[in-house]
Amino acid sequence: MTEQQQGGTATETRKAVVEAKDVVAGYIPGVNILNGCSLVAYPGEMIGIIGPNGAGKSTLLKAMFGLVKVHSGSVTLGDRDITNLRTNQLVEMGVGFVPQTNNVFPSLSIEENLRMGLFLRPKKIRERLDAMWDLFPVLHDRRNQSAGALSGGERQSLAMARALMMEPSVLLLDEPSAGLSPVRQDETFLRTRRINKTGVCVVMVEQNARRCLQICDRGYVLDQGRDAYSGTGRELANDPKVIELYLGTLAKDVDEERDGH
Repeated sequence: MTEQQQGGTATETRKAVVEAKDVVAGYIPGVNILNGCSLVAYPGEMIGIIGPNGAGKSTLLKAMFGLVKVHSGSVTLGDRDITNLRTNQLVEMGVGFVPQTNNVFPSLSIEENLRMGLFLRPKKIRERLDAMWDLFPVLHDRRNQSAGALSGGERQSLAMARALMMEPSVLLLDEPSAGLSPVRQDETFLRTRRINKTGVCVVMVEQNARRCLQICDRGYVLDQGRDAYSGTGRELANDPKVIELYLGTLAKDVDEERDGH
């Protein structure tokens, strides 16, 4: 199901927070992972991106965050063209990004990690630290502890908190539940929804497709570098073609990955 087929006009009258339009991108010149991929996120939305392995999900986030070269198409933040801007510029402009791995400084304390997230605006350190302690009380309780001693779920919380220190208008999350137990996965999804409720637009790539579609407002199914389907989370979760082509296969991939650990 495409957005055009949904028939709703509510999203069409709102100004997008971030939009990727017909993006063609890849890591090597001449070899594209994304082949005309599009995505739009509106104020207050939580967007889920699902699809089979190799579909280009993480590449799309990285292209939006300036980590992968966009060869054609565009990425806009509000009215501003941010295509291929440097990551430090994007952070300053209000784009936060949490990679799947290597997303904290393990030798630094929790508080030092958060301070690193606001090095561009040192005068707001105390205000933003207090906001993060409210949002992530477990981090406050252990703020002097080394980040390297944290569990996978706690590291993910810290990585999210550090990205939020700059008060982004949009937060890009690359597989936040990867490698976590089912209980920790649920905690991560609830925490992500809580972040979204504070007014931050969230765009999330996720391997746990069914759970992702349960909590997101809208979703995109990527396949071979294109957005094959889009719709509300509920529509996609109940779409027979999406179930047949993707959800069953994705669930099998996740189960196999979990069994392999």
